[in-house]
Amino acid sequence: MNESFEKAVEDVKNLKQRPGYGDLGEIYGLYKQATVGDVNIGRPSIFDLPGRGKWDSWEGRRGLGKDEAKVAYVELVEDLKIKYGI
Repeated sequence: MNESFEKAVEDVKNLKQRPGYGDLGEIYGLYKQATVGDVNIGRPSIFDLPGRGKWDSWEGRRGLGKDEAKVAYVELVEDLKIKYGI
């Protein structure tokens, strides 16, 4: 699983088009859950909208195991490769 996860991490950097904010949030949330686990920092201030969006996406994955998050991340990247091209 680690090999396919690492490949997906590289593949997402090479998409032909930049994914939309919704897709970027999913990518970020699953990546952080797969590499760090449950969110371990406080929610950013109201003035840090991008930071709050990222935090909310990560927090939404709370309780998902690291291996489960890696599988979901790989599946998401495969879908994005079809949607945005590579």
